[in-house]
Amino acid sequence: MLRGLIWGILPNLSRRTGPWYSLNPKAAKRERFLSAKLLMASSTFICDTQPWKDLKAHVEDIKKTHLRDLMNDHERCKSMMLEFDGLDLDYSRQCANEHTMEKLFTLAEAAHLKQKINSMFNGEHINSTEDRPVLHVALRASRDEVICTDGKNVVPEVWKVLDKIRDFSDRIRSGSWVGATGKTLKDVIAVGIGGSYLGPLFVHTALQTNPEAAQCAKGRQLRFLANVDPIDAAKSISGFNPETTLVVVVSKTFTTAETMLNARTLREWITAALGPQAVAKHMVAVSTNLLLVEKFGIDPNNAFAFWDWVGGRYSVCSAVGVLPLSLQYGFSVVEKFLKGANSIDRHFHSAPFEKNIPVLLGLLSVWNSTFLGYPARAILPYSQALEKFAPHIQQVSMESNGKGVSIDGVPLPFEAGEIDFGEPGTNGQHSFYQLIHQGRVVPCDFIGVVKSQQSVYLKGEIVSNHDELMSNFFAQPDALAYGKTPEQLRSEKVPEHLIPHKTFSGNRPSFCLLLPFLNAYNIGQLLAIYEHRIAVEGFIWGINSFDQWGVELGKSLASQVRKQLNASRTKGEAIEGFNFSTMALLTKYLEAKSPIPSEPVTTLPKDI
Repeated sequence: MLRGLIWGILPNLSRRTGPWYSLNPKAAKRERFLSAKLLMASSTFICDTQPWKDLKAHVEDIKKTHLRDLMNDHERCKSMMLEFDGLDLDYSRQCANEHTMEKLFTLAEAAHLKQKINSMFNGEHINSTEDRPVLHVALRASRDEVICTDGKNVVPEVWKVLDKIRDFSDRIRSGSWVGATGKTLKDVIAVGIGGSYLGPLFVHTALQTNPEAAQCAKGRQLRFLANVDPIDAAKSISGFNPETTLVVVVSKTFTTAETMLNARTLREWITAALGPQAVAKHMVAVSTNLLLVEKFGIDPNNAFAFWDWVGGRYSVCSAVGVLPLSLQYGFSVVEKFLKGANSIDRHFHSAPFEKNIPVLLGLLSVWNSTFLGYPARAILPYSQALEKFAPHIQQVSMESNGKGVSIDGVPLPFEAGEIDFGEPGTNGQHSFYQLIHQGRVVPCDFIGVVKSQQSVYLKGEIVSNHDELMSNFFAQPDALAYGKTPEQLRSEKVPEHLIPHKTFSGNRPSFCLLLPFLNAYNIGQLLAIYEHRIAVEGFIWGINSFDQWGVELGKSLASQVRKQLNASRTKGEAIEGFNFSTMALLTKYLEAKSPIPSEPVTTLPKDI
């Protein structure tokens, strides 16, 4: 009853306009907050609904059936294969049948999944704890799309920044913008952390060996500096000349401690070699805080905007990723990446759930983690170019859905989120596959590419290098699904004492996602699929996937330690205010370190 009332009044709340609304910003903000709260709130937890209970009861039915039997049902397998825009998804190796899928779709209806997806695309403030919309989809919208929040179409603003990036990157790449000594800026260091680093690094790594992108990047280098460890700073400038280097500082607030320390370190590296005036030519910013950008010494005209409705881990399609990637590969390549992501956005928003790739992945992930009790997920791309994909998705997933309370702040009676990890095949097969074959059950995402970015075929070999790679891609999901029985081993004359060691239980679920190529467009598709899959899981669990308050506690405590270190070094103050263990370790650390010198010292070498 309450749910029906909520959904009945929401349209009126979201469309309210008029003089009172526009002239009372505090009231308008409060109403937006209430609207988002009502949108996501529930009179009961999702686990109290009948569809959830039906799925709980269904678990025992599924456990009675092995995947090797489910895979013998050809009609079932056919119904669990889907193609969209060149991508193929095969989810037939999930521990699920047609009844499971029906029950999952019913659960999605009970969780109002469709309405929540629409509310995201409609610019509602679904990030209710921060009173913000969630509109990373607007970052890759076409010019003619209309995506509104608070009564304003944000797409023209997005394209204003994209056009500025296109113009700036063209000037850098053509040599019409040069450094302080007149030399072309051919090397870029992007300074950021978390979402300002992992997403752009994933895309850069994936593009490096793509022939088209590699040709566009010829003679140029892009590096990322994230860790505050001075070793990372030293590595980032190794072999670079300040005269030919451009630094892109990425920080929404321009206050992120690690990023700003690294930015000051590189500013010192540049000014020591070229003088303070060189900062204007060799450093630019991606930020919303123009005052601090200017105070730092960067011309505000050389700052590229993004918005509070862009979460850090969802920001790769904003200037955060588009600027450094355009400097390296040219805007035309990056635009294809944005178009690939937009293709999946449209599919996610409009396709029916039974043919919707992110929705199917999200629902079955909830089934695996919450109902079958498998808390981890392995992301296994069979392409070395995707080596940084799992680390990026690890952040997007675990920072988004690692929550212990519902969106209205009530402790969850079940666990949300998954432990994500991964490694490219076939490397992972010689690392952790032993565990997923014979240890814990870990649902796997196998990602394959039909046509490799690189072609190698050695004379005398049975297959090409890529065929060898893909042989493993096709074999591993079946090995996990079917396993190997003691009877099979005996038929192979395996000694009896080895049979327990060589038995594989099988019945281990996996997805297979097959991409036609690995170009900029397909990379954009892959990113968007995972972003939306994670959102689907959060919508079902009834949590806020778009805040990250857990990140703040460690930052706050680190600030206290930082003050103590400074006071101890400069004033000789005794360590206090911490528990015994921390004080003991701090004392040992300080005793082993020399005091801060009276004059600044830059120990970064010009070359390593």
